[in-house]
Amino acid sequence: MPNISSIIKNVRNIMRQDRGVSGDAQRLEQLGWLLFLKILDDKDQELELIRDRYKSVIPEKFQWRNWAADAEGITGEELILFIDHPTDGLFATLKNLKAPHAPQRAALVKEVFDGSNNYMKSGYELRKVINQLNGFDFNNSDDRHVFGTVYESILVELRDAGNKGEYYTPRAITQLMTQMSAPRLGEKVLDPAAGTGGFLSAAIDFIREKEVRTLDDEAILQKSITGWELKPVSYVLGLTNLILHGLDVPDWHYLDSLKTEYNSIGPRQQVECILANPPFGASIADGVETNFPQSFRCRESADLFVILMIQLLKPGGRCAIVLPDGCITGDGYKERIREKLLTDCNLHTIIRLPQSTFFPATVSTNLLFFQKGTPTKEIWYWEHRLPEGQKSYSKTKAIQFDEFAPLIEWWDKREESEVAWKVKVGDLKKGFDLDVKNPISSIEERELSVNDCLTEFRKSLERVGKALAAVEKEYAKK
Repeated sequence: MPNISSIIKNVRNIMRQDRGVSGDAQRLEQLGWLLFLKILDDKDQELELIRDRYKSVIPEKFQWRNWAADAEGITGEELILFIDHPTDGLFATLKNLKAPHAPQRAALVKEVFDGSNNYMKSGYELRKVINQLNGFDFNNSDDRHVFGTVYESILVELRDAGNKGEYYTPRAITQLMTQMSAPRLGEKVLDPAAGTGGFLSAAIDFIREKEVRTLDDEAILQKSITGWELKPVSYVLGLTNLILHGLDVPDWHYLDSLKTEYNSIGPRQQVECILANPPFGASIADGVETNFPQSFRCRESADLFVILMIQLLKPGGRCAIVLPDGCITGDGYKERIREKLLTDCNLHTIIRLPQSTFFPATVSTNLLFFQKGTPTKEIWYWEHRLPEGQKSYSKTKAIQFDEFAPLIEWWDKREESEVAWKVKVGDLKKGFDLDVKNPISSIEERELSVNDCLTEFRKSLERVGKALAAVEKEYAKK
């Protein structure tokens, strides 16, 4: 496996030398479409070997292998003209791409280039970037899982390049939420805030391992995964991720989920499983809240996503969602949203996570698991604690899936313990407040605080005694 961190660092440093690229946002967008073209071509070459008469939707001239793969290939002004020519350059061609033999795949490529730009002005610097990216060979392994692992590592590096986690949910979290939700072959799996496709790729891996045994099974899976994403860079990175995970024509849409007309969502639009980490504290388009019933209207994106997801679930459908503490407490519309959640769904589990789980973000978060169709009677809480001796999660000490082994073992045979407790809905504080602390930890904290106070008091008395002794000594000298 290549040194991913070094390659991404080199690419960023090269781009900094180009006068056309300003800031991490433009660097990410530039990297996005370049990676998309490279990975699409790698997958096309794989499909050409295993499928009769397979033909790429990318015109031969613009296939990565034919203009980018050769380290001594076109460069300088010739390269910039190849990409930016207004009538027959790469962007102009792919923005108007038509492929009668594969119209849906062509439409996805067109969408990518409609929302992307070539910011680089120097063809020499661009050639250096391309040569760095050629260090990633997604076909140089018999193990298809290596593809996803390499790409996921790229996403981690992009996260640490300054976008504060916007493009990446830790794999341990996506894997846990997927495993506990257990999507089945034939069920529709949706992420309406799909980002770079982490939850959907986890669902693909989970279903393939558990249930896909034949070509017919694979065909069913291909039509079962759906993602919606609003931001152009995330859209490109996520589409690329799903292609890497073997979806020929991902059901991947460039749209604002919150603009979905609430009352228009019926049985045909509803799904069996939703996995999501919706944006919280994000700005929303003006007027979006009017798509929702009056009593739930607000400007907080995460709260609106909760209402949307309840509506998008079929009766009996399951949802696992990441939410900040701010969504599980509060009054007004927040209280009404929680009341609807507890009335329409069985909110059976809340996992409370350490504050640093989504490093570098420091928001306290929770994983909520619920099933639509029956009201909640009681809620189980699980407090996930940091590994012993570790003060916080970080880039070098990220949360790991094996930390959840005790939780997974507990899931189907629940008992109260020092990290697990249950609360009856009738015992919740006024306003359906779900911010319920671990009662055992609270007692320990109170006891500890008393002990600490006594210790400090004794130390204070000792300091006072020493001070008095010093004064008396000075007084005696006089």
